[in-house]
Amino acid sequence: MTLLDKKEVRRLMKEGKLKDISDIQNLLKAQFKDLIEEMLEGEIEHELGYSKYDYKNKDTFNSRNGKRSKKVKSDYGEIEIDVPRDRTGDFEPKIVKKNQRDVSSIDDQVLSMYAKGMSVRDIQDHLNNLYGIEVSPTMISNITDKILPVITEWQYRPLDSVYAHVVLDAIHYKVRQDRKIVNKAVYIVIGVNLDGFKEVLGMWVGESETSKFWLKVLSDIKNRGVEDILIASIDGLPGFKDAIEVTFPNTEIQRCVIHVIRNSTRYLSYKDRKAFIADLKPVYTAVDETQALEALSFLEEKWGEKYYIAIKPWKDHWNEIATMFKYPSDIRRLIYTTNAIESFNRQLRKVTKSKSIFPTDESLLKMLYLATVDITKKWSQRIRNWSMIIGQLNIFFEGRI
Repeated sequence: MTLLDKKEVRRLMKEGKLKDISDIQNLLKAQFKDLIEEMLEGEIEHELGYSKYDYKNKDTFNSRNGKRSKKVKSDYGEIEIDVPRDRTGDFEPKIVKKNQRDVSSIDDQVLSMYAKGMSVRDIQDHLNNLYGIEVSPTMISNITDKILPVITEWQYRPLDSVYAHVVLDAIHYKVRQDRKIVNKAVYIVIGVNLDGFKEVLGMWVGESETSKFWLKVLSDIKNRGVEDILIASIDGLPGFKDAIEVTFPNTEIQRCVIHVIRNSTRYLSYKDRKAFIADLKPVYTAVDETQALEALSFLEEKWGEKYYIAIKPWKDHWNEIATMFKYPSDIRRLIYTTNAIESFNRQLRKVTKSKSIFPTDESLLKMLYLATVDITKKWSQRIRNWSMIIGQLNIFFEGRI
């Protein structure tokens, strides 16, 4: 088979055989089919030890036994190829294996495996075992580097002007830097837009989690077009509240109740744990703030002398904890915890568990971005009861939606 050169392309254009992209695609498809079939012929010739019709040099009882047709997916669409057979059935093609139905770009397959957290060694072994292809770590790195411009474009894409709810959190990894291994925080923001769909607004790799870097993240979001956030759910990082108030002064802040519960129960002795939690539950499940404060007062009277340190976080941060009591149950369920982002982070950890240390910030961001694309494909459903929630928010935040 001869690949087309420039003269051949010009000849086909003059003859009217190359008029548009479709003609070019069909031509490449035909060439790709011919190339694969030539490679398969080369493989069976090597397997049998003699070329077609060269019976003088035949030194085997095995021989060719015609061909079988097989449809495979390729970068040029579905193509039908003729795969040579041998009489004994021992011939195992490497370029297109017996059960292989996809011969599309190796780049796409490498990116897909990388997105699922496979190590470079695992990717090498997989390609070698499945396709008989040997790839170097440098080649894999070069392939995955192709998505860096895509990540940059995604990271700087314009955002909606208003988000009903955002959740902010960080996940931590070890990264090699200046010949040392340092802890890095990946700052993540997930937003719920006014249509009720979740989206990852961005991921930022920085030093260990600080309110100063969160201020940078929030400023970046604002520069990308976000003018207002109705409610933000946060954990207990000092200075977090201030960073939000400086950037989005009208945003209601909800401290994650689950985080406060965890902080409280860490100070309890095992024998008192069950009773204390039973008395704490009426605080955060109360119908309104008045009932919640009564339950908190009872908790302090009963346990304050022994476990004041466990009750103190509820009193110190009551204004942010009590935000949820302003709203009906559907909104309250949406905002009272940062579980949405913690669930997302757990899925990221599943993907990255094979990497104890990342060589660079870029390698970390590549894997997290590809994993994010995979995870968010499933975010196709609106938040439950969204029609009711957005109607209620429209009343509470009149003029801002």
